[in-house]
Amino acid sequence: MDAIEVIAKDVVDAAFKIHKEFGPGLLESAYQACHAYELRKRGRVVQTELKLPIVYDGQEFDEGYRIDELVDGLIIVENKSVDVTHPIHMAQLLTYMKLKNVKLGFLINWNVKLIKNGIQRVVLGLDEPISRTGFIRKP
Repeated sequence: MDAIEVIAKDVVDAAFKIHKEFGPGLLESAYQACHAYELRKRGRVVQTELKLPIVYDGQEFDEGYRIDELVDGLIIVENKSVDVTHPIHMAQLLTYMKLKNVKLGFLINWNVKLIKNGIQRVVLGLDEPISRTGFIRKP
């Protein structure tokens, strides 16, 4: 298994552990704090609420974009605690991935009965969705 997949496994395993403990119903910030803590316990470097400026025409603008979690500099995790995720949530993750030049991301909606139904995996540059697992690939 290559390095990024080992990190991805930790991201998912940590989400399962936390969701098993609390289930749905907490604030997004609480899940994020626990998730980052759990990943750090596993030896991961996790930056939270990381500022993400945009660059246009050679100028940098800090317009309030924040990455929920950047894990080992390779994986972005966008946390939600909502009744239903919407396309705008996926667009947000994809935008962060493109701006940060990260190829792997996870959209985690913690407000679900079974966390496996709340985790969406996104790989930039791959075409086909893997719908049966709930993980998707986006170009």
